[in-house]
Amino acid sequence: MARVCQITGKRTRVGNNVSHANNRTKRKFYPNLQKKRFFLESQGAWVTLKVSTSAMRTINKKGLEATLKDAHQKGTLSV
Repeated sequence: MARVCQITGKRTRVGNNVSHANNRTKRKFYPNLQKKRFFLESQGAWVTLKVSTSAMRTINKKGLEATLKDAHQKGTLSV
């Protein structure tokens, strides 16, 4: 399964490890993803999402319904 947030679309970034001698080697920066169950009140069902911790904060602030609606409009919502 890909390491992509289903709400924000955050994904793995690529960068460099830089040594003291300024040698550069490729490395990856992974998003802080968690599998979390949310209760979708409109359908009365639990939904499991793979979301970043920043997306969890957004859901807590705005609510799941509004966050899903915004993600769908932006095109970042993946199912």
